[in-house]
Amino acid sequence: MEQYSIAVILPCFNEESTIAGVVNRFREIMPTAAIYVYDNNSTDRTILEAELAGAIVRKEPLQGKGNVVRRMFADVEADVYVLSDGDETYDVASAPRLVSTLIRNKLDMVAASRVSTTTTAYRPAHQFGNRFLSGLVAWLFGDRFRDILTGYRVFSRRFVKSFPALSWGFEIETELTVHALELRMPSEEIDTPYHPRPAGSVSKLNTWRDGARIFLTILLLLKEVRPMFFFSGIALLPAAASLVLAWPLLVTYLETGLVPRFPTAILSTGLMSVAFVILMCGIILDSVTRGRCELKRMSYLNIPSLECRRGEDREM
Repeated sequence: MEQYSIAVILPCFNEESTIAGVVNRFREIMPTAAIYVYDNNSTDRTILEAELAGAIVRKEPLQGKGNVVRRMFADVEADVYVLSDGDETYDVASAPRLVSTLIRNKLDMVAASRVSTTTTAYRPAHQFGNRFLSGLVAWLFGDRFRDILTGYRVFSRRFVKSFPALSWGFEIETELTVHALELRMPSEEIDTPYHPRPAGSVSKLNTWRDGARIFLTILLLLKEVRPMFFFSGIALLPAAASLVLAWPLLVTYLETGLVPRFPTAILSTGLMSVAFVILMCGIILDSVTRGRCELKRMSYLNIPSLECRRGEDREM
């Protein structure tokens, strides 16, 4: 790991009771890494505590974890990035194992799947929501990750500098996962301990509100990444309704040669026309998405891999 520059990036909002401990622990475990704390409009002593602990402190005024991650990915320069939280719930001691796995296996992302150390560390509602959303992403985009909502990940420079980061809040973890799945980046998932929050530390996650936003984000990403699948599903609804309405008319026509209930026939025809238009939208957008995916892939490949960067450093 000493051959690469490593940056630990910590988004923070009102974590005065824990941030110093997280920074000190990372400094102890990874003494050569640069540790950045990005404060997101904290109203307590988070900035002061991070500075006293020796972190490089910067600010992001736009509220939301997604905004902070976007700023960190744009500003920080390194070969390897360790993304974690400042609340002492993630296992800092696992960081060297995550980084070494990324480097040894030539990966672009290693996600730390959370394994609760106590019954209070991982609330039942959060576990259920995570299983549901992770299963949904696995079905829609690819079954490679069990914990899509983990905020503890290690990235290559290639991943970070090719990631668009469009989300505002806690949906950012979902976007990170789908980005890796869309470009089929080499990635792994490793189980790591997940600890309860220390006394005085309060979670910023709202179970139902943020869960709903993550669910909507998955649907939006599905529209962007797999438009044919998305619009085909929508087109099935008016198509099915059209067939249900048309069936009695067809039976009557075959028996009598007459077409009764003209308004129903017109409605059935209209619904099928709507389904056809929606399906055509999916076909057209699927072609557009393929071109966008190719551009994303080329942008990703234009960034040197870890092996290439190490070779350049040796030549210098």
